[in-house]
Amino acid sequence: MSVGHVARAIESAGIPTSSIYTYAFRHVPDEMKLARVVVTRHPMGRPLGAPGDHARHRRVTMAALELFDTAEAQTMVELPEPYRPGSGA
Repeated sequence: MSVGHVARAIESAGIPTSSIYTYAFRHVPDEMKLARVVVTRHPMGRPLGAPGDHARHRRVTMAALELFDTAEAQTMVELPEPYRPGSGA
């Protein structure tokens, strides 16, 4: 929840944020009413994907950054790709 608290504090200062959560914590951004959130189907501790999977890291990060252009209010985007360690290096 600390990510959510930090995001809300930054948002209250007028700076937009975008957070990345794993599906296990999908309920947290809803409960905290965070502004822009990307949810991945990755295990806890690996919100961007497997180590070395640079293509996946980029896709997740770009999805979070795209919310700055597309999100109007509280928006949550769930990425459908499952976690596949070793799928890209």
